[in-house]
Amino acid sequence: MIYFVTGNRGKYEEAQELLGDVEQRKIGYPEIQADTLEEVAVYGIRDVVDRLPGPVMIEDAGLFIDSLMGFPGVYSAYVFDTIGNEGILRLMEGRPHRRAVFRSVVAYAEPGMEPILFSGELEGEIALEPRGSGGFGYDPIFRVGEKTIAEMDLAEKNRISHRGGSIRALKEWLGAR
Repeated sequence: MIYFVTGNRGKYEEAQELLGDVEQRKIGYPEIQADTLEEVAVYGIRDVVDRLPGPVMIEDAGLFIDSLMGFPGVYSAYVFDTIGNEGILRLMEGRPHRRAVFRSVVAYAEPGMEPILFSGELEGEIALEPRGSGGFGYDPIFRVGEKTIAEMDLAEKNRISHRGGSIRALKEWLGAR
């Protein structure tokens, strides 16, 4: 069993679907202001690994929009809480280039172990308007092909998503141990 430290129910459900034996823990950890998702994840996992009695994982993700020079990037959660999807759509008004990338980094550690990182990425575009009722966060405005992530069911999202990729990489590593 792995403790997944997150307050985000959606992230937990995605991890449970892919890994199975995962227990959500909402114990919190400091999220430093850093230049990369990797730095944030390593700092966080080092804080929580000794507070729980077994394997631990955390996940940090970001939405990187090309025409906004990578914004909101590592500040995606804060930006979502501050301006939400409507604010991102306002920033994108009049911009013909809408390419964006979701990136995910999972940090895994056990007591006494250096953290190991796993990453995933999903390329897509920022939609012109929110669509769909599934998922969470930026899912209604992140389009892959003709669908937004919020228009996909959990299994479809996990097959292609950035978080699905990083969690599958962790699962593969765990299976090879």
